[in-house]
Amino acid sequence: MKRGFVLVLVSLAVFAAATFAQDVDPAARAARWREFNRHNFDKFDFRTKRLTPTVLKGLHEDENADDFALLRGVVFGKHGRVFKEQSIQQYLVKQPWYKPDSKFSNAVLTKVERDNLDTIRITEAQKHDFVEPGDMRVWRDKQIPDDKLRDYSGAEITILAAEVEAIHGKTFSEEWLQNYFNDRYWYKADPSYDPATLTDIERKNIARLNAEKDKQHKTAIEIGEMDHFQNVALTEDKLAGLTLLDLRIMREEFYARHGKKFDEPGIADYFNWRDWYKVAKNQAAIKLNPIEQQNVDLLYHYEWKIRESLATTPLTDDTLGAMFAEDLRVLRNEVYARHGRIFKDPKLQKYFESQAWYKPNPDFKDDQLNQIESDNLKKIVDAETTATSKFAAAEG
Repeated sequence: MKRGFVLVLVSLAVFAAATFAQDVDPAARAARWREFNRHNFDKFDFRTKRLTPTVLKGLHEDENADDFALLRGVVFGKHGRVFKEQSIQQYLVKQPWYKPDSKFSNAVLTKVERDNLDTIRITEAQKHDFVEPGDMRVWRDKQIPDDKLRDYSGAEITILAAEVEAIHGKTFSEEWLQNYFNDRYWYKADPSYDPATLTDIERKNIARLNAEKDKQHKTAIEIGEMDHFQNVALTEDKLAGLTLLDLRIMREEFYARHGKKFDEPGIADYFNWRDWYKVAKNQAAIKLNPIEQQNVDLLYHYEWKIRESLATTPLTDDTLGAMFAEDLRVLRNEVYARHGRIFKDPKLQKYFESQAWYKPNPDFKDDQLNQIESDNLKKIVDAETTATSKFAAAEG
């Protein structure tokens, strides 16, 4: 299974496809793991003995397991590396020889181990239907054709273009991007790196990937990429163009990556199917670090600037995104709440009373809404009818 950097919910259909595509049959996965274990890679001495492409010929991937990812997991797992990718980590913890080591560093890998990882990674890249992050060493001397490109997330396409230069040791000013390459076993920073050393083909591949990024994406960051910003501060310029759905999920993603359990149906379903998500046993112990909290606050305030504009700015689909029904309900009633409406639903009333801007107005009447607010309400109601989760009753 390819983890990817998670999916953008541009429509209900895309959301549903992304959700169920990641559903794995535990019995089928266990069977695939047993099949993989028949290769006896756990007994192979990767530190001193070299793998050959012939040994890898029988490996493959399907919806239940990726043999190449598991094999890379074995090489690293022999040193106790703990993986964020649950598809690898869940396999490793089932192996009697695996001893997790939170202090693992790529520095412990021998040259032969690195060569073996190269053999695995390059063989894997050659089998890919599309160019994936980590594949660019295969494309150093050939141009990427159009049919080898898919729809990438913002981070994926950024990484692919940067990877061309990272292979030569370039260091990057964006901290999250530099951290990503620092974690690659093959990356070695070269302070003397000069872009002039790039070949004509490498330059064309960078230009092609950048063109694809401009064509596909209007935002600098996307849902599922907050793992890059757990120790790196977000800036407001990266938030331009994000929908209210994007901003909500990104905020919650910081908590989800610590194992928070969600009660709201839409947000809970979204994270329950993420490959990296695992509910923590001790919910009371979940705490964001200072940078994560700073990023959550930035996302929150940016989101609220958009919500506050609903009285003066017409809503578009690009603003809403495929929001969950529970969020749309709050957003719809928020239009009224900004005029001080008092709600019959005690939970809804309690929620708005917790907002600093809310001032109860017993004299509020619906006809006090302006035309933009009325039009925006219609758009929100239309969105609610096709939302991914439903409430039995909605007020307003």
